[in-house]
Amino acid sequence: MATERAPSQSRPVPIDSHDTALCIIPPKRLWPSFNRLRSLYDKAYEKWPPHVNLVYPYVRVEDLPSACALVASQLSHRSLDALNVRLDAADVFPHRQGNTIFVHDSNKDRTSRLHDLRQTALRALAHTTTTNYHMHLTIGQSRDLNASSHKYLLEKASLLPAAEWTVGKLYILVRERLEIDGNAFSRMKIWGTIDLTTFSICRADPPEHFDESGLLIDTGDKMSNTAADNTSLVNYPYTFSNEEKWVLDKGFTAQLGGGSDLSYLTVASYNVLAEFKYPPSGARYPLIVQNILQQAILADVLVLQEVTDNFLSFICQNDDIRRHYRYVSHGPSDQDDIGPLPSHLNVVVFSRWPFSWSWLSFHRNHKGSIIVKFTDIGKRDGDIFTPTILATVHLTCGLTDGSLSSKRHELKALIAHLSEKYPHHPWVLAGDFNITTSAYTIEAALKKKAVSSQTVAYLKGLEDMLSKSGLVDTWTSARVRYGDLVDVEKGPGHQTDVFEGEEGATFDPTINGLAAEIVGSGFNNRPQRYDRILVRGEDFVVTGFTMFGRRLGHLHETAIIGANDFEDESENKLSYASDHWGVRCSLKFNQPGDNISPEDISKLSVPVHLKSASSSLNDSSELKGYLDGIGIFPSEADITRRKEAFELLKNVILESDIATVPNKPSFAFVPVGSYGLGVWTASSDIDCLCIGPISAKTFFTLVTQRIRKAEDRGIILRRRVNAHSGTMLELEVLDVKMDLQYCPSTMIAATWPHAMRLPATDPVFALPTQTLAKLKPARDMYYIRQTIPDYAAFRTAYYLIRHWAKQRGIYSAKFGLLSGIQISILLSRVCKLLSHEGAPVSLPSMLTTFFHHYANFDWTTQLVFDPFFHNRLRYVRTAREPMAILGFYPPSLNTALNASLPSVRVISNEFKRADMLLSQEGMNWTTFSSAAQGSVEFLAAFKTFIKIDAQFWGVSLAKGSGFVGWLESRCVMLLVDLNRRLPDIYPRIWPARFVNEDISEDATDYQGCYLIGLDKWEASNGDPVSKDDMKATLGSLRAALQKFEGQIRGDEKYFDPNTSWMSASLVNRSELGALRLDDREWGEYTIGDDDFDEEEEEEDELLGSDDEGPSGSETPLGKSKSKKKATIASRPTRPAYSGKFRSSADVINRIRWDPNMDSGDYIVGYEDRFLGTKERGLDAWKSEQTDEEFIPQHRILYFKRKSDGVIVWDRKERRDTIFGSGVSSINAR
Repeated sequence: MATERAPSQSRPVPIDSHDTALCIIPPKRLWPSFNRLRSLYDKAYEKWPPHVNLVYPYVRVEDLPSACALVASQLSHRSLDALNVRLDAADVFPHRQGNTIFVHDSNKDRTSRLHDLRQTALRALAHTTTTNYHMHLTIGQSRDLNASSHKYLLEKASLLPAAEWTVGKLYILVRERLEIDGNAFSRMKIWGTIDLTTFSICRADPPEHFDESGLLIDTGDKMSNTAADNTSLVNYPYTFSNEEKWVLDKGFTAQLGGGSDLSYLTVASYNVLAEFKYPPSGARYPLIVQNILQQAILADVLVLQEVTDNFLSFICQNDDIRRHYRYVSHGPSDQDDIGPLPSHLNVVVFSRWPFSWSWLSFHRNHKGSIIVKFTDIGKRDGDIFTPTILATVHLTCGLTDGSLSSKRHELKALIAHLSEKYPHHPWVLAGDFNITTSAYTIEAALKKKAVSSQTVAYLKGLEDMLSKSGLVDTWTSARVRYGDLVDVEKGPGHQTDVFEGEEGATFDPTINGLAAEIVGSGFNNRPQRYDRILVRGEDFVVTGFTMFGRRLGHLHETAIIGANDFEDESENKLSYASDHWGVRCSLKFNQPGDNISPEDISKLSVPVHLKSASSSLNDSSELKGYLDGIGIFPSEADITRRKEAFELLKNVILESDIATVPNKPSFAFVPVGSYGLGVWTASSDIDCLCIGPISAKTFFTLVTQRIRKAEDRGIILRRRVNAHSGTMLELEVLDVKMDLQYCPSTMIAATWPHAMRLPATDPVFALPTQTLAKLKPARDMYYIRQTIPDYAAFRTAYYLIRHWAKQRGIYSAKFGLLSGIQISILLSRVCKLLSHEGAPVSLPSMLTTFFHHYANFDWTTQLVFDPFFHNRLRYVRTAREPMAILGFYPPSLNTALNASLPSVRVISNEFKRADMLLSQEGMNWTTFSSAAQGSVEFLAAFKTFIKIDAQFWGVSLAKGSGFVGWLESRCVMLLVDLNRRLPDIYPRIWPARFVNEDISEDATDYQGCYLIGLDKWEASNGDPVSKDDMKATLGSLRAALQKFEGQIRGDEKYFDPNTSWMSASLVNRSELGALRLDDREWGEYTIGDDDFDEEEEEEDELLGSDDEGPSGSETPLGKSKSKKKATIASRPTRPAYSGKFRSSADVINRIRWDPNMDSGDYIVGYEDRFLGTKERGLDAWKSEQTDEEFIPQHRILYFKRKSDGVIVWDRKERRDTIFGSGVSSINAR
């Protein structure tokens, strides 16, 4: 550098060069305040430092030495007092093509002195000014004076803290012209200075960049010479001081690394929706703060997106916010010494605990991440404390090729930064990821060419990037473990309205009017799960997740900066607080040795490994197209008709005067089964469960009356069915078949649906066994709905699997094959375990994994259960359970109790066949699903069959359905007997009834047959069976068939020789003739089918807790199959009762605990499902369901004394000498 003195001459110097400037530059300590805005809004930010021009354009470059000497000389002859500048006001220069927003000094005396200084410089160059001089420091540019964006920027400039300094030097800038990548570029450099005290000229040779120039170092500046880019700077949060103002908190820096060893952490994230119209309305602000301050939502850390200056000032005034969140990354903009937020849409971090933070720029205006480093929150390994790092996320919005590319760049930069700077720290990423999740939206955008196929691949790549970084989605993790309680509030129609990727949506235009206004119509108006909280899976265990902000509130205009004086027109209107829902998760630090995956919870759990679908199978649209083509998906008309039917029945049943108890007790009317789960088809019934405080007898009496009165509204009562689970009504409502059951429970009805949110151990579920059995379908259904991570994908997969199972003849619970609930359990387990592994799994890959997993499943030794629900499984499998598919809630866990060894073998082989087909090259879903019609293949696969002929010539639908239902339910018994007698022969039953091909669908001559194919007619070594062995085999088969015939015909309850007949025989394939499947109901609806049987009704009351409920099969035993004899006259005269018949549980407890009774002297007689009546000593009787030898109490037939052989309690005769209940015990023997 060289110092020059002014020459003693004066001559005119041209001032027409835009390559030089004479200006004032504020001290560097003041630059950050200006540059926070200039870096985003001033197009000259990279070319010019913050400055106030005195003369621009200035002299030509070659004239600079002499011109500066002249100026310095002229200044030295003037008496100059200290020149102070205070930039404390904002204004705008309107231009033809835009506007310049600037800050200036509002004091006329100071600006006058600055004007005099400029005049002196011009006179030195022999010039006089003829134009007005407006001193200014440019903040940015805008296009339209009337646009809200312009007004917001002008407001930001006005919020800048006043910047005041004493001008000690004038700076001379010179333009450097460059060419970068073929593009012309220029920037101003420091050429030299004129000292206003010594009037000396100090030159930089060569000129220096203003960020690096030594000429800008002022001994009065306490700030070091650092770059304006604050990526590497450490920032500190604001806290509310005792002086009632927000101040920077730097006092904790000495504690960094110490840590308070907090074991738990709660994090919340909320996009609060910025106001874009000026002046901004504060009507939503109180609702937002109210949502944040809910007791259940308060967190350790709160990350807010789309925070504006007005909203930040508003929320920082709230005393509750100040008390709970002591530390805030940015102070309120309306405090004089803080200044505005840099962007209109900002991310702000609130915390209960101290932290430091830095800004990671994504090198795009307004885009970056706040990287928070906590002082006291982290993990400890011995004496080593590793702080937690939280990164805020607000990625570029939109579904276009450009926006997806930006998202990819931003996310990649963030993960790279964390991996490089904090490789061993616990990570938390929270905010608005703006990643489109709805499959409908993505497919529609692709079809309309709004995005390319490469962009769609990028979209999936974002999810893979997160997964490969070890990040776990807290919503997914919490949902599969604990369920999403939001689903409890949704109606039965929700399942048909959702597409893949829309579960757990935080941006839902279908519900939220604010979101709908933003996206408008088109493919973007679908729910999206934009807002997420991700954590490093190795560092955290997710213990909870919830959403908030889903309640409407009244808008109230709030006085804010620049708001109108009049009351806002939205006053008192209902609105959501934001277009997004907020999310909150609770975390536990995973200390060394604590990271236990669900597969490790129980040694009985079998892990699921992803088997990705091949390219020919990886087309979800082809799969859906096939299912749609065969009519699997319900039509809009089907959906509407069922909704109307459900609502009609609900309204008829729940009329107010049905409640006979004072104070109008509560009733709940709940869809269960396939309709409740949302996996129904056009041929499905609607299963309904009513829960209420009155007895079952009273309920059905009143309901029957109401239904009969409503016949003209389209409701028909077809018949009443009595099953082990209790009474059920079969109805037709608007031509839709519906089944109605009832569960008496005052507490459950009064707290519905809140009861479904309670854990299984809650005292509200301390109910009788029969009540729990009635509630089980609803509880299981709600659990599945709440915990499936992607319900739409689950639903489509379920449809395909059920269709496949029906085609292959393995779908029928009553025949010991698969049922709807079993498919739900099998599939939900695969979905949840795959989802828990990380990245979302496509629908085709979910299906290929499903079939591959169960094709390799060892059904004889392994259990199917949900490890997230049964995390401490104590179930003991008995020898009588060839298959164990465990449900969720009591009283019965195994849903496959009807399974037999032959049926399990068939199911296993079909899974293997499916997996083999899906592994073939070029296989697609249409070919797979229609590979062969199962029934045709079944008839051709066997040479020998067991043919069970059945005939019914009555007219009653109740009797006909009851007869075939009973016959079908007992076929399992025949399969078990065959396997016991002939273990080398593999019987396979087709789960449907066959009739001769020439019988019409309308025929009322009800006769048909059931077929069991017999396989493996050879010796164990593969040699042909000898004549003697064949003779013995045939003898055993005939003996089994004769026994089966005797059991069916001997049951007077279900078999009436006056109206029905059956036989079982061995036949060859050629003897079958031409057959087809029979879909008819045997019998027609007749008057009297819906009549109540008083004795059965009272018996239903008396059974109480002694009746075991359904074991999770799709329908209760005998639902459409069992029917007691329809006429009372066929029964003997009913004996008198001396009190309610006491249950077997009461008898067991009395004998065991009465000191006057010897429990060792009593025997329990019970019915074995396969061996008939058996006896066991009462002391050896197991009452715990988890015990290997547990037998349900509804199978107890009698109690007998050993000493004298007297039966002291008989269920069939309803005699009880223990308590003296039931039929009078006088003369009982």
